[in-house]
Amino acid sequence: MKTTAKKMSVFQLTTMVAANMLGAGIIMLPTNLAQVGTISVLSWLVTAVGALLLAYIFAQAGMFSQNKGGMGGYAEHRFGKTGHFMASYAYSISLIIANIAIAVSAVGYGAAFFGVDLNATQTSQVTIVLLWFAAILNFRGNRFTGQLSNITIWGSIVPVLAIGTIGWFWFNPSTYMAAWNPNDLPFFDAFKQSIALTLWGFLGFESAAANADAVENPKKNVPIATVAGTLAVAVIYILSTNVMAGIVPNVDLLNSNAPFGLTFMYMFNDTVANIVMAAMVISCCGALLCWQFTLSRVFKSAAEAGYFPKVFARVNSKDAPVRGVLILLAIETVLTLFTADDSLRQQFETLVNLAVVTNVVPYVLCILAVPTMMRQSGLAKSRIKNFNIVAALGVIYCIYAIYACGVEAMEGSAVAVSIGLIIYMVRKLVTARRAHNLQQSMD
Repeated sequence: MKTTAKKMSVFQLTTMVAANMLGAGIIMLPTNLAQVGTISVLSWLVTAVGALLLAYIFAQAGMFSQNKGGMGGYAEHRFGKTGHFMASYAYSISLIIANIAIAVSAVGYGAAFFGVDLNATQTSQVTIVLLWFAAILNFRGNRFTGQLSNITIWGSIVPVLAIGTIGWFWFNPSTYMAAWNPNDLPFFDAFKQSIALTLWGFLGFESAAANADAVENPKKNVPIATVAGTLAVAVIYILSTNVMAGIVPNVDLLNSNAPFGLTFMYMFNDTVANIVMAAMVISCCGALLCWQFTLSRVFKSAAEAGYFPKVFARVNSKDAPVRGVLILLAIETVLTLFTADDSLRQQFETLVNLAVVTNVVPYVLCILAVPTMMRQSGLAKSRIKNFNIVAALGVIYCIYAIYACGVEAMEGSAVAVSIGLIIYMVRKLVTARRAHNLQQSMD
């Protein structure tokens, strides 16, 4: 079905990239980082450099890709159809998991705002409702999602910027240093425990590439949105989380389901804290809206390329793949019920580790494909050789991130990716057999 739906501008795409990262990563991170302590600032610095490195690589991919946008299209340059499927599949699985983690974050803030305690079952039920609500809003099309994200992102930006600027007036160096390494972890153990959480904060820089077919002039605008969004968010993350650690005692952050609300309570009062929590819930819902949109576009692009069932490519007059979204919502609903936990922090961390490991798989495939894109574009060998150094650093960073997420997350991701590979091979064999039988019947 052909549509004339309006596409996003570069500003809207950049805003979506930032919204995906901020809404997904920032609002629960202070609580999870409190387990490690303020020594996690070292992980922030390394992860920021790594994220910018990956953002640069993806910007190059957007410039030199000969295929339709998206990580599947990038991977296909080097790994063919199998690479296209595996990149799209692994990224899709990671987004499904990430969407649940984001919704869980919003539920935690909402519960704190309304002053209610939710058990595991109740948290799952509210999370499911939120997932459905965010996905259904996307039925109104590309530009509506971009416009709404332009509004909701301020629910995170304003409180985070406030902490990173005026928050210094409440910053206490002794509070910060007391939280440096509360569990007396060996240096590399502390670094390892926080690296996955900080990388989670940057998941979303690749969403510009995933939404390439929904933006004007993607070859120019996707690289701009990728790098600009990542750079802005890196500064915001490092400033805000470290200032908070010098305002709120570590034990209080560790036990909070709404760390930003708690911080503003320390800075001002309960009324301001409630306003901030409400704004954070709205922002998180906006990020969830963007991620549900991105998930549907990944499935749509893969379906149009023939790798996923065609139902995911069918769209309404607003270019929204409604039927595919409903199928994805059913999957998210089941997974939400399976990952329920009485500890919101534990549920969030489990989902984060699994999402990070699964998401790194398409990262590596795309990184390795960029030199091939450059050769196909006729780029000078000297420039390709220089880029290979950057690509090698990107792969090393990704491998370390996988290791840092732990054995359980690696096993879960390996199972998910293996299932996808099996599905692809079976489908390929069935297609080949049908073609063979058709040829025999014609003979």
